[in-house]
Amino acid sequence: MSKTTVGDHLLERLRAWGVSHVFGYPGDGINGLLAAWGRAGDEPRFVQARHEEMAAFEAVGYAKFSGRAGVCVATSGPGAVHLLNGLYDAKLDHVPVVAIVGQTDRSAMGGSYQQEVDLHTLFKDVAGAYLETVTVPEQLPNVLDRAIRTAYARRAPTALIIPGDVQELPYSPPGHAHKMVPSSLDVSGWAPVPDDASLARAAEVLGAGSKVAILVGQGAAGAAREVEEIADTLGAGVAKALLGMDVLSDELPYVTGPIGLLGTRPSYELMRDCDTLLTIGSSFPYSEFLPPYGQARAVQIDIDPHMVGMRYPYEVNLVGDAAATLRRLLPLLTRTEDRAWQRSVTEGVRRWHTVMERRAALAADPVNPEYVARTLDPLLPDDAMITTDAGSVATWYARHLTMRRAMRGSLSGTLASMGSGVPYAIGAKFAHPDRPAIALVGDGAMQMNGLAELVTVAKYAGEWADPRLVVAVWNNQDLNMVSWEMRALGGAPPFEASQSLPDVGYADFARSLGLEGIRVTAPEDVEDAWREALAADGPTVLDFRTDPAVPPVPPHATWDQMEATLTSLVRGGDRAHVIAQGLKAKAQDLLPRRSDDR
Repeated sequence: MSKTTVGDHLLERLRAWGVSHVFGYPGDGINGLLAAWGRAGDEPRFVQARHEEMAAFEAVGYAKFSGRAGVCVATSGPGAVHLLNGLYDAKLDHVPVVAIVGQTDRSAMGGSYQQEVDLHTLFKDVAGAYLETVTVPEQLPNVLDRAIRTAYARRAPTALIIPGDVQELPYSPPGHAHKMVPSSLDVSGWAPVPDDASLARAAEVLGAGSKVAILVGQGAAGAAREVEEIADTLGAGVAKALLGMDVLSDELPYVTGPIGLLGTRPSYELMRDCDTLLTIGSSFPYSEFLPPYGQARAVQIDIDPHMVGMRYPYEVNLVGDAAATLRRLLPLLTRTEDRAWQRSVTEGVRRWHTVMERRAALAADPVNPEYVARTLDPLLPDDAMITTDAGSVATWYARHLTMRRAMRGSLSGTLASMGSGVPYAIGAKFAHPDRPAIALVGDGAMQMNGLAELVTVAKYAGEWADPRLVVAVWNNQDLNMVSWEMRALGGAPPFEASQSLPDVGYADFARSLGLEGIRVTAPEDVEDAWREALAADGPTVLDFRTDPAVPPVPPHATWDQMEATLTSLVRGGDRAHVIAQGLKAKAQDLLPRRSDDR
C-alpha cells in the first residue's frame, strides 16, 4: 500500500475540521494536492471556478452565507496573485477564509524559476493574521490547525503555502521530541462579555436618552432577538449598515433600513435627530452619517477590541459578543414608556416607502432601474439568499428590498469590489443548495467577472436541491456609479471613453450554456420575467435594459440641493437630461424641502 503523502493528510485534516467544499483552480504548483484529491474521491469537494479571484470570492460568499470558514486553493505564481482581491474582500469584511497555495519546489526556490513569486511578501498584508510555509511534513497539522482556528477567532483570511515537492512527501506526524510542535483539532465557541462596571456605565448612558438610535452591522447577526428586545425597551429606531441588511427584519416598523450614501432617508433622520446612539457589531466608516459630534451620547458593542472607539466619540466601548453582551445589559435598563420618538421614526419609514414607490414609478428609457428592484421585492421567496454587486445596483438593493426574517443578503462591503455578485451567489448555493439564490449585478460587473462564472453555474447547476439561481443584470451600457459620482461630486459629465459599455447579449450567452435567458426592454414585461425566473427549474439570467440616467439620489438630498444639479443636466448635453426633466418636474413631491432638514 502506498504511503500517505502530505497532500493526503492535508485533505484528511480538512475533512476532520468539517470542511466540505474547497473553491479553486488547478495548476502544476498544486499537482500533489490534486493527485491526493483523486485518491480521496473528491472529498472535500473541489469546486472549479473559472479564475482564482472567483474561487476566493466564492469562498467568501460560502463563509458569509454558511457561517463556516471558506477555503480556496490556487497554484503558485499567477494563481496565487489572482487570489488576492477575494482575500482582501474577506479581510476588510472580517470573514474567515483559509487560502492554500502552491509554491515552486524547494530545490528551485531562489533561482528565478518559472512561476516563482515571493509569496510571503505577497500575502503578508492580506493574510497577516496567520501566514506560514510548510517545509517538512511534521509541520502540517499544527500549521493547518492554526490557520483554521485563527481564521475563525480573528474573522480574517489566513494562508498556508506548500511547495510542490513537499505536497508529495510521505507524511509523518510530529513526534514527542524537542522542537516538534503537536496539534489538536478542537476549538470551543467564544462569547466574551464585558465586565459589570462597564455594563453599568453603558446602561446609565442609554437610560438617560429620550431619542435612542441603534445601528447594527453584521456583528449583530446572531443577536436579532436581543436587538429587538433592546429596541423595544428603549423605544428606539434601528438603522442597518449594508453588511447588516439581513440582521433584522425590515417588517419591524421601527427599522429604518440601511445607512449611508446608499441608505434611506429615515436612517439619515434617525441619526440626525437622536440624542443617544448604540452601535452593535458595526464598523460603519462614514462618520458624516452618524449624529453630529456632541449631540449624542454613545455606546458601542463589538467583539473585536481592535475595532472599537474609532468611528464616533463613544462614551462606553463594550468589548464582547453582541448577543451575550445584550443579554447582560438588558436587565440593567428600565423600559421607556414614552413612545413618541419611536412613533416619529415609524412615520418616517412609512413616508419613505411612499417616496420609493413614486420613484420606481417614474417613466424612464426604456426601464427604470428602481422599478426592476421594486417589482422583485414582493416576489422574493422567504428563504431567498440575495447577493449584489458594487455600483448603482447596490443602491437599488439597499433601498427597495424588504429583508424578511429568514432571508440572507450580502455584498462586498468595505472593499466594494466589482465582480463579486455572481461568485458570492455560487458560494451561497454550495452553502445552502436547498435555497434559492439571486444575484443583482450591473453590466460592468457582469462583463468583468459574471459572464465567465456563468460557466461555473452551468457546470454545477444540476447538483443543487433547489435549482434556482437567478442572475439579474441591470444593463444600462454605463459604469453608472462612477458616472453619477462625476456628475454629482465633480460637476462634470461622464468621460464616455471610460464609462460607456458595449451592449452584450447576456440572455443569449446564458442560453448558449444551456441556462435560461430572458431579455426585458419594456416595463410591462419586468414582473413576468421575475416570476418566470423564480419559478424556473434551473438557473436563469435576466437582462434588464435599464436607463442610465436615473440618479441614485443621496438619502439626505433636499429639493433645494438637487434643483441646481437637475437644472444643469436639463440645460446641458449630458444624456441624463431626459430623466432629469421628468425628475425635476416631480422632485418637489419626491424630495423634502430644506425646511424639513431640522
